[in-house]
Amino acid sequence: MNTIVLFALLFIFMFAGLPVAVSLGLSSLIVILGFAQDSLASLSLKMYETSEIYTLLAIPFFILGGMFMTTGGVARRMIRFANAVVGHLRGGLAMASVMACMLFAAVSGSSPATVVAVGSIVIAGMVRAGYPKPFAAGVICNAGTLGILIPPSIVMVVYGAATETSVGDLFMAGVVPGIMLGLILMVAIYFRAHKLKLPRQPRASFGEVMTAGRESLWGMLLIAIILGGIYGGVFTPTEAAAVAAVYAFFIAVFVYRDIKWSGVPHVLIESAKITVMLMFIVANALLFAHVLTTERIPQMIAETIIGIGMAPWQFLIVVNILLLVAGMFMEPTGIILILAPILFPIASRMGIDPVHLGIIMVVNLEIGMVTPPVGLNLFVTSGITGMSVGEVVKAAIPWTLLLLGFLVIVTYVPWISLALPNLFK
Repeated sequence: MNTIVLFALLFIFMFAGLPVAVSLGLSSLIVILGFAQDSLASLSLKMYETSEIYTLLAIPFFILGGMFMTTGGVARRMIRFANAVVGHLRGGLAMASVMACMLFAAVSGSSPATVVAVGSIVIAGMVRAGYPKPFAAGVICNAGTLGILIPPSIVMVVYGAATETSVGDLFMAGVVPGIMLGLILMVAIYFRAHKLKLPRQPRASFGEVMTAGRESLWGMLLIAIILGGIYGGVFTPTEAAAVAAVYAFFIAVFVYRDIKWSGVPHVLIESAKITVMLMFIVANALLFAHVLTTERIPQMIAETIIGIGMAPWQFLIVVNILLLVAGMFMEPTGIILILAPILFPIASRMGIDPVHLGIIMVVNLEIGMVTPPVGLNLFVTSGITGMSVGEVVKAAIPWTLLLLGFLVIVTYVPWISLALPNLFK
């Protein structure tokens, strides 16, 4: 009964237009006060404990580092390098845009930030070069989702905190799928470009490639520092986030010099705003997860699924459908914190690796970023291009179908996710 009331209240509040964080917290509060055995004291204690989860300290640092990189002109240098490498191919400017999204994802940890940083530069450039605007918008809208798959990823940090899974393993597990998805998009662009007879850029000389690579190297070193430091035993993922923030500040202010000292307070304030918004969602979602746990909802669902003899491959189909539907109405952090505590124990009992489950969830949430009605990348792309959200949705559909095909591959070929983590164990 408590379970029905909890989820009924959550959906009522969400459809009434309340923010996700408020819906989560308010539904949890009503159930605790009216139906559960917990007291207000336990409620306040749980909210306080949320701020003490050490892994979540990585979130504000990664946000700060990404903000310095986004503001500091790193994207522009990465786009130039990517264009020098593949721009001479037919459809090369679009392929370079995907490559730039892959590179920038490795410094931002955010999907919308990747769309803004790369899309605001390359979409106009593609249109000027003769690409149809819907083509350019669809490519960037979907390629930007790599921001939460290629490490460092804020969504992976949240999943690691919710399930006590190694964030370092999750980061390493995202590398191969991220590169693979980027290559799939680039191959699709190549064939589509030949059919549409899209233009190609003049081939860059070896010197131009090396110059562009040298200029973007400082930004690309960030991922090597994070993963190398974690797996080299130099620091924990949370400490890696702090190092990344300091490194990004140093590169943006002292090496590239795109940010003046007078601009640093603005970056700090914007980072703080995003952090407060995200942590408010996290706090309320963890309170919701606390109610789920005290009511033994994950355990009851696990026992039911095991009892009916559902096979692991069938369970993963259910997981994908559930996450795809949730992704249409909620943002990734809330979905992770609500569903991970439910799905994780079931997957563990079925022998599904928690790191593999984490990557499956992240790929599902990527698709959620480009599906209406609340796919954030759709609105960001609309704002950049001046197209209506409906036009962006139509432009994004062919590329989103590729993401769905990739989801099937990642779901049923665990090696793709687990190869690197197993290699470094």
